[in-house]
Amino acid sequence: MPTPLARRFSFILLPLAFMLLLSSCAEPPYKNIDNTQLETLLSQKMALYDIRRPDEWKQTGVVPGSRLLTFVDGRGKLHPEFFSKFLARQKKDEPVILICRTGNRSGHLGKLLMKDHGFTQVYNVQRGITRWIGSGHTVKKL
Repeated sequence: MPTPLARRFSFILLPLAFMLLLSSCAEPPYKNIDNTQLETLLSQKMALYDIRRPDEWKQTGVVPGSRLLTFVDGRGKLHPEFFSKFLARQKKDEPVILICRTGNRSGHLGKLLMKDHGFTQVYNVQRGITRWIGSGHTVKKL
């Protein structure tokens, strides 16, 4: 049987846990897109950044026309020159598409670009290059 102190904390912690759960389910600030939407945006000459590592690009190839810029290293540490290079190449008011292996890193970067760097139109390719290749799309081998 819980102690009075434990019961008191449960009244505080349960609503807090519920709020955290709801916030984790909230829509991201960027727009997730599928391969069909990616093809449409690429036909409009929108910038596509493949933010994976060079070893990943070589392993799978890249979507033709991708701009290659590594976001994090193999341990998940931010590449030291990423933001300076990205911000020098990409204007905050221009749309940008992000792709990685499965959409996780690019989703994280999408949040950072919109919340911390003032970008207004960020698109994340859901399931990344994995889905692109899996659905038979062409890649450029490096």
